[in-house]
Amino acid sequence: MRINKYIAASGIASRRKADELIKNGNVRVNGTALTEPGYEVADGDVVEVNGTPVLPPENKVYILLNKPVGYVTTVKDEGGRPTVMDLVTEVEGRVFPVGRLDVNTSGMLIMTNDGDFAYRVAHPKHKLGKTYRVRVAGIVTRGKLDRLRKGVDIGGFVTSPAEVEIVKELPKETVLEITIHEGKNRQVRKMCKAIDCPVRELERIAIGPVKIGRLATGGYRKLTRQEIDALMGKKQTR
Repeated sequence: MRINKYIAASGIASRRKADELIKNGNVRVNGTALTEPGYEVADGDVVEVNGTPVLPPENKVYILLNKPVGYVTTVKDEGGRPTVMDLVTEVEGRVFPVGRLDVNTSGMLIMTNDGDFAYRVAHPKHKLGKTYRVRVAGIVTRGKLDRLRKGVDIGGFVTSPAEVEIVKELPKETVLEITIHEGKNRQVRKMCKAIDCPVRELERIAIGPVKIGRLATGGYRKLTRQEIDALMGKKQTR
């Protein structure tokens, strides 16, 4: 197996990132710094990235988790807070979260050990929409709705046009569905704050064509092959 594919299949990094690591001299095979990106890993080779051994590729695992509020999207937390890893203890193999949801946001989070897949889902250049159900304070007027749709300044960055629909109007609150294609830190919260409608509740309900559905809070399931292919942008054949 080619070295960059080996590293990606082990869940360390995407193939592109693996090529960068090789170029920068961060990859060693059998104790020697690798200089050939086309190296084919053989049985018995000891591969290291930044001094850490890279275990042989595991079987691919693709998990859809419904993250509850109060869990951080990291593998470990220095502050001792509960992490999403605490929710998937029965998953076979080592997985990591794809992208992030902040501690006060709930909903759909994908976890995997496939570096290439994670890169395809998370990187903004692939323009995979992330859809959120948002409960905000105040009334979202037509003017405010248009601002969100066209793009708003969230502090040194103007967001790309977003898909925004009003789901429900309450006396002092509004429920929206917002689909973005970027993924700046706390972007949806900042977008709503920019129109003076701060977020009171935020849940991610879909990534691309894959929806969270009725999965219980804190529960998880395996992605289907059709869902994996759809997230990877592969066309379905009959």
